[in-house]
Amino acid sequence: MNWRDSGLVLVLAGALSLTGISQAQAQSAAKGPPDWPCVQRLVPELSWGSLWTGPSLDDLEQDWWDDDDVGQVVRFATDRKTDSDEALARVQEFVDSVADDEDRDERLTLLFAGLFDRIDSERSRVIERIRGAARGQVERLERVSDVVDRLEEARSSEESNQAEIQRLEKELQMEQRIFQKRQQALPSMCEKPYLLEEDLGRMVRIIRNAM
Repeated sequence: MNWRDSGLVLVLAGALSLTGISQAQAQSAAKGPPDWPCVQRLVPELSWGSLWTGPSLDDLEQDWWDDDDVGQVVRFATDRKTDSDEALARVQEFVDSVADDEDRDERLTLLFAGLFDRIDSERSRVIERIRGAARGQVERLERVSDVVDRLEEARSSEESNQAEIQRLEKELQMEQRIFQKRQQALPSMCEKPYLLEEDLGRMVRIIRNAM
């Protein structure tokens, strides 16, 4: 691990404690990848086999989007604007509508495949945004450090410029405020992948109960 990675771990672990997270949790976060700031364990991708006990997705003879009805349900249920309760209701409605169909299990498997595909993709994008935000925090901390160095140099100079010192002080305060604001947003960002996983799990239970 180079100095940059080491700095990232230390900064994130320390800053997490400023947002109300315990030191033990911060140390747990530090054990993960250097650009992963969350106390939750990083799971980059979900495995459909850990969620699904129905027919194998490998045996499907068509893609989920080829079934128009399934595609509509999947897109509605996984849309960011759709409320969780509305998504569950739409899934339940579709499950009930195919209850007596001969191809019920196949269509419900297609439904699961679509929900898994879309939610896992969204979850991966969220994780990348979190890691990007963590890397951005380190870059901002480096800017803070640079301003501090320039401010100390200006203060210690025999030809100190009061206007320059005041400008640097304002710049430092601004950088610190931005850093703290973005750091405080990280915990809620970190919850999102797991909320998506929970939503998927609830929809999967509705499907499994009908098979």
